[in-house]
Amino acid sequence: MNPVSVLLVDDEQGFLDAMSKRLGKRGLKVRMAPSGRQALAMLDQEPADVVVLDQKMPDLDGLATLTLIKERHPAVRVIMLTGHATVDSAISGIAMGAFDYLVKPCDLDTLLDQIYASLGRK
Repeated sequence: MNPVSVLLVDDEQGFLDAMSKRLGKRGLKVRMAPSGRQALAMLDQEPADVVVLDQKMPDLDGLATLTLIKERHPAVRVIMLTGHATVDSAISGIAMGAFDYLVKPCDLDTLLDQIYASLGRK
């Protein structure tokens, strides 16, 4: 079985570097995008199984990025991950097609569980 491919999207480079390293050590194929626009360009070139998407970003916020991902790549699973969660934004994200909505700082095992759950794997 091929490794699960994950695209991490966050404007905080430190978070991208740390999470990429940690997920990579668990056997996932990880790519990083510092913005919603770059994530969309990367997905157009090479789809991912799962996108872990930050909510608050300067160029294109998480919900706008989620909308475009779902339009262009409906099979891609999206997990919203944010340090600025509200009940309304979580409800909006799920209604727009996100698999789940997690709050930073997120436990690595919780994130891994949700990545695999979004793909129907344990």
